[in-house]
Amino acid sequence: MICFPNAKINLGLDIVSKRPDGYHNIETVFYPIPVKDALEVVQSNESTFIQSGIPVDGPAEKNLVIKALNLLKSQYDIPPLEVRLLKNIPFGAGLGGGSADAACMLKLINEFCSLRIPQEHLELMASTLGADCPFFIRNKPVYASGIGNIFEPVNLSLQDYHLCLIKPDISISTPEAYSLVKPAQPIVSLKKIIEMPVEEWREVMFNAFEKSVFAKQPVIEALKNALYEEGAVYASMSGSGSSVFGLFKKPTNLKDQFASCFVWEGKLQ
Repeated sequence: MICFPNAKINLGLDIVSKRPDGYHNIETVFYPIPVKDALEVVQSNESTFIQSGIPVDGPAEKNLVIKALNLLKSQYDIPPLEVRLLKNIPFGAGLGGGSADAACMLKLINEFCSLRIPQEHLELMASTLGADCPFFIRNKPVYASGIGNIFEPVNLSLQDYHLCLIKPDISISTPEAYSLVKPAQPIVSLKKIIEMPVEEWREVMFNAFEKSVFAKQPVIEALKNALYEEGAVYASMSGSGSSVFGLFKKPTNLKDQFASCFVWEGKLQ
């Protein structure tokens, strides 16, 4: 059985306050995008994990896919499986690729093994793997608050827009990115902003990480500016970076222009 975990982008990101536990309260809007990995499970005589595509550092047991599988094994009778992950979503990019893989692993095993775990319980399980993992259980646009783990559905469709996503060969340390940002309450709530026409977002929707990240990695700011120069109606860095995206009214063809980067272009859903 196979599934295709997809990435997400952040439409705006406000860092509201620092919590006593050292984490930060944020406000953002998660929007699913059709940049996908491939995840397959096959019943086998022994448990194996095969990863291909973009190389992922670290031992298999630290991969979120295997952590999700082990979480299920701790509560349910799961037979030996061969797990194959084809990695296409860049990591260290603010796209949630690892979280998507983990959440889809929970859903895939739930169906493959006929466990009949309700969505609400899958979300609780996913929350133990990462703050934004539960988002990928339902995989629909949400307003996220808390540490990015409290979700409210939003009525938002970008299906009339084309996405250009660019990820340079740069990784951003999320803890460092947070350490350089001063928390502040947003002037206008993202809930209000996403009700506005997309063409107005440029003046009112911001990613709080951009100022400090751009200062350290000006190439990321240059990519955002290039997207506007190419006609994007809205462009932003996703999460704490390093990917940037632009929303366009027409299809783009920018792969040759950014040949040294990962580039994905296509229509949103």
